[in-house]
This record gives sequence, structure tokens and C-alpha cells, in this order.
Amino acid sequence: MSRKTILMSLALLLTGACTPLSARPLVDVSVVDRDTGEWLRQYPHHGDTWVAGTPGNRYGVRLTNTTGERVLVVLSVDGINAVTGQTAAPSQAGYVLEPWESAEIAGWRKSLDDIAQFVFTDLGDSYAARTGRPRNVGVIGVAVFQESRPRYYPAPMPSISRGREYERDEAKSASAPAAAEGRIREQAADSAARQSMGTGHGQREWSPVGQTQFVRATRRPAQISELRYDDAHHLVSIGAMPRQYPRYERRDPAPRAFPNGFVADPYR
Repeated sequence: MSRKTILMSLALLLTGACTPLSARPLVDVSVVDRDTGEWLRQYPHHGDTWVAGTPGNRYGVRLTNTTGERVLVVLSVDGINAVTGQTAAPSQAGYVLEPWESAEIAGWRKSLDDIAQFVFTDLGDSYAARTGRPRNVGVIGVAVFQESRPRYYPAPMPSISRGREYERDEAKSASAPAAAEGRIREQAADSAARQSMGTGHGQREWSPVGQTQFVRATRRPAQISELRYDDAHHLVSIGAMPRQYPRYERRDPAPRAFPNGFVADPYR
């Protein structure tokens, strides 16, 4: 893996329309438990994607550039920019990934040389709560920007005039999705109220990065992705993760014709 590059100053912004989102994300986001080495399975649930963390374990966020061009990734953990410590916003500093590069971000950036490890911890001990910002605990998010380059913009298409009847039908069709979005927001608020785990400010770790310049192609990010996380008990309680049952083993197995694979030596 090549050396991670960090953008420490705000990138220059160019005006222009946002690039349409493609079916494949520009950057894949995953979470690895650094104490067990396991990649945390992602569970889709009511429009969110969840991972189950283990309290006390360190974790890393793996960012993978799926394109052949550089991208800028602004990483938010619990609503806080993982580079600057500010309340996160897409316009802030982030990590620049080279074409096809993968980088594991394992902590809060303290300097160009070191980080404070990401650790799953109780909500009250999370860095966000300890700095008075607990509102967005339990969310890992990225805002991804493409780099500015010369582009061809076709001439605008002519406008059309739509009748009032069409506009009434359009408004009616939009009411159903709006109601569904309202229910999803209520479910999300209820889920957030039961959040039990956040990300702590762990031990210092050597993790050097460099600096570079990056000119954003658009003011708005080309991709925004979120991962929700909490402990397994919470994920089971909201139905996002199946309940794990202990493995059943028979204490007195029935007699078998071939209990062993080979003939043992006789007793002496």
C-alpha cells in the first residue's frame, strides 16, 4: 500500500454542476477490527448500513479508491472530521487517495506523524461526547470529491412547458415518498436514542502522511456514504443483525460403528 497523502488546507473550489453518481461508488468504505483482524460484516437495515463493534477493541476505516483518478475523501467519525477535529463538513480537509489506492485510517490525526487510535468505547467516553458533541455518535461517513480536469459541457437542451394537470400528478406522486422518508427519519431518531457505543480517543500511534494540493471539480461531493455502528446487542435489538444462538452439542452421543479413523495401539 502506498503512503497515505493528506490535504491539510482547504482545497480550491470550482463552480459547476455536481457529477452524477454512478452505480459503483468512487470510494468503498469498510471497517476492520484491528485487535482480531476481522472485517466487520455490514448489515443493511431500513435504509442504513450497520456494523457491530466490540467494546474496547481498536478499529480502522479502510478507504479504497475504485477509480483511475485521484480523489479527496473527507472522513467523519461521530460527526467529527478525523483530520482536523472540527464538527465535520464536506468542505474541510481530508485524505487524498491515488488511483486504485487503499488506505486504512486508524485514528484521529494528531500531526503529520501520528494519530490517536480509534477505539470502540462507551458513548460517554467517546471523543465526541467528551468534547460536547454527542449528537452524531455512531456514524462513520465519507464525502468524496473528484479532481478538477478539463471537461466538455454540451449545450443546454431547450425547455418545455408542462401543463397544470401534469404538475398536479407530479405533486401527488411525490407525497408518498415524502411520507416514507418521514417514517425512516423517525426510526433513525429512535435508533440514535438507544446508541450505546462511540469512538474513543485512544493511544498515540505512529502513522506518517504527507501534504499535497487538490483542486475539487465541484462544490458538492460526488459521493456521500455512511456506516452506522454499535455493539451487537443493539443491532440485534433493532433487527439489523440476526440473534446468535449458542452451538448445541450432544453430551452423550449415540454409539457409532466407526468412532475413530485408525486402529489404536492396545493397552498394556
